[in-house]
Amino acid sequence: MPWRLIGLILILAVLLAFIAVNLEHTCDISFGFASVADVPVYVTVFASFVLGMLMSVPFLVSFALRKKPPKAPKKDNASPPPEIIGGDGGPYGID
Repeated sequence: MPWRLIGLILILAVLLAFIAVNLEHTCDISFGFASVADVPVYVTVFASFVLGMLMSVPFLVSFALRKKPPKAPKKDNASPPPEIIGGDGGPYGID
């Protein structure tokens, strides 16, 4: 069963129930210089949600631009110390 489809159907059912319960409820929105009267509550809630998501986009983009990929470690072209190449065989005398 596609779980994403079931989740989407449940979310839409909750949204539809929220709208159905708040059909008669209205509010006034004031912008400081203008006012809008009798706006349904569900329109206010959804508009606030969408505007909040839109306001987060610049922060997400700036975070993605700031995130740099890790740098590869420098390769050291120096030869290993002489005791590793062929010294006395180490502490156990193995050579």
